Amino acid sequence: MVFDKTLLVDLSGEESKSVKRLFDKGITIPTQPRVLHQLQEQLASGVADVRVLSRTIAQDPGIGSMLFRVVQSAVFRKFQPFDSLEHILQAVGLQQTGNLVRAIALSSALPAKHNQKAFEAYWARSQAVSELAMLIAEDRVTVCNIFPDQACLAGIFHDCGVPVLMQRFSTYCKDMHLDDPENWIDLAEEDARFNADHCVIGYLVGRHWKLPDFICDSIRYHHDINRIENHAARTMVAILQLAIHFYHLNQRINNPEWDGVRHEVLDELGLGEDTLPELFDVILERYNRTA
Repeated sequence: MVFDKTLLVDLSGEESKSVKRLFDKGITIPTQPRVLHQLQEQLASGVADVRVLSRTIAQDPGIGSMLFRVVQSAVFRKFQPFDSLEHILQAVGLQQTGNLVRAIALSSALPAKHNQKAFEAYWARSQAVSELAMLIAEDRVTVCNIFPDQACLAGIFHDCGVPVLMQRFSTYCKDMHLDDPENWIDLAEEDARFNADHCVIGYLVGRHWKLPDFICDSIRYHHDINRIENHAARTMVAILQLAIHFYHLNQRINNPEWDGVRHEVLDELGLGEDTLPELFDVILERYNRTA
């Protein structure tokens, strides 16, 4: 992608300088697959014929097959089984299906250039967090007004700066200890070693892919909920953080970030400490049903 200065409009001076240096070093923002671009244009122009839209999605068999996999989630249980792309579009909704396709398309836009094992581990984690976020969003929708397709987008994109940096820096996986499932990115170490911030890179990817502003903001601040003023973005970060926490609990690995955000997350989602274990059991049971 040619460097687009308009993507930097909301960044601070230091962040802009850092991003420009990364572009100078060869960082590239993944471009949208042609099928996704065509689908978004059709939806934006008001195309509502599910036959036309399904033909567009079907042009990419990989995206189509992944879409069938995503809608096997317990979130869409009342519409299952799905027997065609047209059925998915009719039952899930046109814009909602478009959001799911956007989330799915990211993995094909960021293929592994090296360290295949680390890429596979990244996508497995990202997809698990996305699925858990969808289930949490569905459970809390009357309180939070965040919908599963939006949570799916945020879940897939929230750490997408990581594979962008993995593609550019051959030592990124090793230096960030991504071969250890109990470790994740240390922001201070990432900045010290690469003069980079995967949250900001992910935010730029989200803007380039024209994700809703509140989802872009949730990507940028998913490690810093207290910096968010926009209510929808703050709620989305709370859903992401709870999904990440549930992921860690399910994997039986430590989540060092949780104690620092738990009060803000629970308050934002209208949850109490006493109700959290029960919610975890409910979400995990539904997650494992289709995992």
